[in-house]
Amino acid sequence: MDWETLFCDVDDFCMYFEPLWQQRQIADGQRKRRRRTRLTMSEIMTILIAFHASNGRTFKHFYLNLRSQNKTEFPNLVSYGRFVELMPTVLVPLTAYLQSRYGEVTGISFVDSTKLAVCGNKRIVRNRVFAGIAKLGRSTMGWFFGFKLHLVINERGELLGVVLTPGNVDDRQPLGTLARRLTGKLFGDKGYISAEWFRRLWEQGVQLITTIRANMTNRLMPLLDKILLRKRSLIETVNDQLKNIAQVEHTRHRSPTNFVVNLLAGLISYTHQPKKPTLRVSDEQRRQLTALALSSTR
Repeated sequence: MDWETLFCDVDDFCMYFEPLWQQRQIADGQRKRRRRTRLTMSEIMTILIAFHASNGRTFKHFYLNLRSQNKTEFPNLVSYGRFVELMPTVLVPLTAYLQSRYGEVTGISFVDSTKLAVCGNKRIVRNRVFAGIAKLGRSTMGWFFGFKLHLVINERGELLGVVLTPGNVDDRQPLGTLARRLTGKLFGDKGYISAEWFRRLWEQGVQLITTIRANMTNRLMPLLDKILLRKRSLIETVNDQLKNIAQVEHTRHRSPTNFVVNLLAGLISYTHQPKKPTLRVSDEQRRQLTALALSSTR
């Protein structure tokens, strides 16, 4: 990842966002000092995002190495402990910046969820950081304690929506939020089978297409839908990259707020990835697929 390009994009966003954010904050009647930190908001965000594209295993080693080798690019770097204290200050800007990085709604979308375990199963009872927040859930890989990350992407691998829920939440519950700006066809696995959700999404112009369970009657399906349903592994590849490259899942968190900051930075880092998982179709074929997908819901 090019540091200069990343910083310029983040800094342009902060120059627009920060004044609006300050205007909309609600005062509590108390006078508060607004002292400037040595690091600007854009510098903090850039460092957090760059870590998830660096292939580093721990943020502490990444930051200490940054202090020793990148003093020219970041002359005002603070200590590691102070930087950890500053991380919660960019939670809201990271959330807004992620939404500005969402891709184009093309009419072909894929939905899936993946687990985010916050500790090993043997340490669930002793976990205090996420007590009362994280929940015990179950995935195809077994039981876990933590959260679920729900994603929607288009056929180009671009993020269209993100929702974080406790680990015990049904995959279908966040569909209303995830599909709020979608059109066309939405492909998912067996966990999204629901006649009620099919009806709700159909009313807003989205056709939910899922695989079927073994005890269900097979139904005829257009060839286009069958082909795209087989390509649902595209979003599983995105989940794999988020976990193994961006490292949005690990068990070293010591703060729920910084857990969310880490997750947002990892998602943003993925959106800056030059090559994303995508369907191997030409531009002409993509236009035809999109036109057919959009026409099927009319």
